[in-house]
Amino acid sequence: MPESSASSPSLSAVAVYCGSNTGTNPAFAKAAASLGDQIAGRGVRLVYGGGHVGLMGAVADAVLEGGGEAHGVITRALQAKEIAHRGLTSLQVTETMHDRKAAMADAADAFVMLPGGFGTLDEFFEVLTWTQLGIHAKPCGVLDVAGYFDPLRALFDGAVAGGFVRPAHRDMVVIDSDPARLLDRLAAWTPVTGVSKWLNRPERLCSRSLLLSRQESRT
Repeated sequence: MPESSASSPSLSAVAVYCGSNTGTNPAFAKAAASLGDQIAGRGVRLVYGGGHVGLMGAVADAVLEGGGEAHGVITRALQAKEIAHRGLTSLQVTETMHDRKAAMADAADAFVMLPGGFGTLDEFFEVLTWTQLGIHAKPCGVLDVAGYFDPLRALFDGAVAGGFVRPAHRDMVVIDSDPARLLDRLAAWTPVTGVSKWLNRPERLCSRSLLLSRQESRT
């Protein structure tokens, strides 16, 4: 089992959202396996979608090979299509996707998104919104592999500039390209407090000015 650079005392279980395909870049699967190694090495339980295919399978296999626990949550329909991983520590079968997402959110105390498609984005943004609204106080992280999430970073900045997201809420998303560092940052995360989701007009203008000044400082 690999040694981690730091323990994760505040993380007992991490939900990972990622593609059921491996994608076109071999770096995606390598990153998924590296994240799985880190999760197992820290004694953190993996919670994920229960499949044996794609990046989902890569992260689960790495956790299991590292002696860690992997808990899958899958719908009955997907299980019937024989994509469920048969070697997991435990597998929970739900009737609907809504039930699946709720069960994963309840079973984890942090969330990580790897490259994936519509389903990956849907699952991650739901738990992120719950963090923003204070429905739960759990950190949300993005493992950015080979610049895959560069457009997402730009979207976040655009949402701030457009007056739809507060800078503090944009900044609460932990984005990192290194799995070990990402888990360290999630373990050290503290919730945003005293910041309302809703912006009035002066606040929207202030947010836009702040973003523009940040962009100018980068050039």
